[in-house]
Amino acid sequence: MKTYMMNNGVEIPAIGFGVFMLTPDDCERCVIEALESGYRLIDTANAYMNERAVGRAMKKSGIKREEIFLTTKIMPCDFGYEKAKQAINDTLARLDTPYIDLLLLHIRFGDYIGAWKALEDAVSEGKVKSIGISNFEEKQVIDILENGRIVPQIDQIECHPYFQERTLRKLLDKYNIRVESFYPVGHGDKKLLSEPALVALAEKYKKTVVQIILRWHTQEGFIPLPKSSNPEHIKSNLEIFDFTLTEVELENIRALDTDTSYFASHLSAITEEEHSRQYLDRPHPDYNAQK
Repeated sequence: MKTYMMNNGVEIPAIGFGVFMLTPDDCERCVIEALESGYRLIDTANAYMNERAVGRAMKKSGIKREEIFLTTKIMPCDFGYEKAKQAINDTLARLDTPYIDLLLLHIRFGDYIGAWKALEDAVSEGKVKSIGISNFEEKQVIDILENGRIVPQIDQIECHPYFQERTLRKLLDKYNIRVESFYPVGHGDKKLLSEPALVALAEKYKKTVVQIILRWHTQEGFIPLPKSSNPEHIKSNLEIFDFTLTEVELENIRALDTDTSYFASHLSAITEEEHSRQYLDRPHPDYNAQK
């Protein structure tokens, strides 16, 4: 598996398997299939309600723990120093693992500075190897840089050919903060998947359009996190390292950028009051009850 070096000297696989919106049963099955297919980066979150299933799948796979790069995230309802410290311990218990390879703050609301300090302490305590952020924009990234001891290793953001986050990436590149891409194939947008330039490349390399897009991510230095419950798709999404797009082809894909965000459309459709209700003030999820 190809890897990248993060700014703390730790290597991370160049592609991962995401489990967003997978039920615990499907999650366990799919993670086992992903690991058997060769994935070594698994990406989950407290909010996905399937951490226990990820932990079970890792053990059932028979693969040594140190060979799996495990990522999870804590939500703003657990932000603030003390709450985040407890959330980290609870997360370790749900995953049934002695450490987390990468722990992210999931979204940019609430006391993320207090939570960041808890993540930094977790690194010192050996509970977490690397730390980062997710869905953080330029203002919040600068806030973390100015108030934290550790520079984030990762910002997990929406990134795909239609939404390439060029301005934010200039800041991230300055501090060698690597991009992880969620919605890496545009949230399954049929328009993106039928773009003539991508279709032509798929025909040229005898690959699918999805594989072309995922290869673009890895050649740009991004870490895509495709999700699928289809065994064939799980396997094929990993089969992207046997060809190389030319610089001209990469530039043609860069030219598809329309600054169209699917996730931002969701956020902009709700008010600040609703932001607070959804991400901060809602009852704490019964994480311990997840199957």
